Amino acid sequence: MANAHSKPVSLPVGMADYLAARNTAPDPHRQSLIDVAAAMEHGAMRLGTEAGTLLTILTRATRPSFVVEVGTFIGYSSLSMAMGLTGDARMLCCDVSEEWTSIARSHWEAAGVSDRIELVIGPALDTLRSLPADPPVDLAFIDADKGNYINYYEELKGRLSPGGLMIVDNTMWSARVLDESDTSDDTMAIRAFNDHVAADAGTVNVTVPVGDGLTFISRAV
Repeated sequence: MANAHSKPVSLPVGMADYLAARNTAPDPHRQSLIDVAAAMEHGAMRLGTEAGTLLTILTRATRPSFVVEVGTFIGYSSLSMAMGLTGDARMLCCDVSEEWTSIARSHWEAAGVSDRIELVIGPALDTLRSLPADPPVDLAFIDADKGNYINYYEELKGRLSPGGLMIVDNTMWSARVLDESDTSDDTMAIRAFNDHVAADAGTVNVTVPVGDGLTFISRAV
């Protein structure tokens, strides 16, 4: 009989390098962002390379018309999704930093996707609350201040299209969610978010060990 759940497999020594050598390499625009992040004090905030490729594949596969990103930073995740958009699809990006998103803007332009993206600088909750009911959100990606994860989730959940998908980053939080002695604000916020989503009968969710944990959420049927 199969187990009710399975544990993520720990990668054998060398497997990460083996996979990286066979995964599709980042295009020059994303490689440029990888290089920029490597030289930044806060460069670790960049979305992981594998997760970025996954976002591109998912965007191409789901063909969303309207994408919302909460937390843009230097633009790796938004560029990854924008490069998977088709037709007249558009993206709304929410962030509070002019400095960091200026890097994103330059890379969007270089990649030829800037015309698809609207960037709003300001508190993301205000931006989300001001969205009209139509069009619904087909794809949402959250990677921002952890203390507002539940608030972002609640604002976006009701705006998802029937087949819409929400993806949330950092939900494994480098396994600090398992450390009961860690009561830092961000760790407590991630724990609360994970418990909140798990208890919500209105959605279905699964967290996969890509990068620091990606949680995929859709509306319950």
